[in-house]
Amino acid sequence: MMTLKAYKQTFESILKNSISISTPKNLYSPINYLLSLGGKRLRPILTLMSADIFGNNYSKAIDAALAVEIFHNFTLMHDDIMDSAPLRRGKATVHNKWDVNAGILSGDAMMIEAYRALENYSDPLYGKLNRLFSKTAIEVCKGQQYDLDFETQSEVSQDEYLEMIRLKTAVLVGCSIKMGAIIGGANEIDSKYLYDFGVQLGIAFQIQDDYLDAYGRLESFGKQSSGDIIENKKTILYHQAMKNGSSEERKALENWFSYDTTEINKDEKIKAVKNLFDKTGASITSQDLVKKYTQSAFKKLDRLDISNNNKTLFKTFGTNLMERKF
Repeated sequence: MMTLKAYKQTFESILKNSISISTPKNLYSPINYLLSLGGKRLRPILTLMSADIFGNNYSKAIDAALAVEIFHNFTLMHDDIMDSAPLRRGKATVHNKWDVNAGILSGDAMMIEAYRALENYSDPLYGKLNRLFSKTAIEVCKGQQYDLDFETQSEVSQDEYLEMIRLKTAVLVGCSIKMGAIIGGANEIDSKYLYDFGVQLGIAFQIQDDYLDAYGRLESFGKQSSGDIIENKKTILYHQAMKNGSSEERKALENWFSYDTTEINKDEKIKAVKNLFDKTGASITSQDLVKKYTQSAFKKLDRLDISNNNKTLFKTFGTNLMERKF
C-alpha cells in the first residue's frame, strides 16, 4: 500500500499524458486546460486505493481512475456554464477563457473520453464497470437538473436537497471506490459497503463545500466567493437557517433569496445572508451535519472484511477530505 500523497502523485503523472493535444486544437486545448488546473483528485485516489486493498495492484485500476476523473471534470465544465461561474480552482472557467460553445463541445468530448478509458477492460469486467458508470452518469445528470430546478422553486425541503447532492456529487464518489473494489476482486458485500461509504462521504463533502462557498477563502477554495448566495442556491446553510431561525429571520432570508442577481447589490446581499446564517446558528449546525455524515461513512467500514490498517487508511482519507488537506 502507498500513502495517499503517493496515490495522488502517481495519478497526476498518468493524467498529464492521458489527453493528447491533437487537432482540432480548440477542442482539446480546453480539456487539457481544465485537467491541468489541479484539484483534490479524490475520486481516482479512491479507485486506486480500493483496487490496491483488494487486489494488491493499483495499476489495474488506472483506466477506471482516469474515467471517473475525466467524467468529473466534464461535469464541472458544463456546470460552470449553467452557473455562469467565472472561476474554477482560482482560474478562469473554460467558457470565460474560450466561449460557451467551446465549453459545451469540449465537455462532450471529455465524457466520451471517459467511456473510452473503460474500453481497455475486457468482459465480464468491462460490462460490470460500464453498467455501474452509466448508472452513475445518469444519476449525476438527474442531480444537476434538480439543482437547477431548486433555484426557481419556492419550496424545497432539506430532504429534497440532500437527495439532490446525493445524486449530483455523492454517487460518483461511491462509484469511484466501488470500481476499484470490483477491479481488485472484492465480493459483492464488500463492494456494496464501500459504495455506501463513498456516498456518505460524498454527502459530507458537499455539505462542507456549501459551508466553504460562504465562509471559505478564495485562495484556498478556488471558486467565486459566496457564489451560491449570489445565485439563490438553497444550500444546507439556507435549510438550517430556515429550520432554526425565528419567523422574522426566515422571512428576511426568503426575501433576500427572492431577488435576481441583477436586482440588488451582491456584496450587500452576501453580508446580510451570512449574518442570518450566523444568527440562526446555521453556520454551526451545518458543520455538525458534516461530522454526522462522515461518522456514518466510517461505520460502513467496520463491516468490511479488510485489515484494520486498511480501514484506517480509508478513515484518514475521509478526515483529510473534510479538512481539505488534499
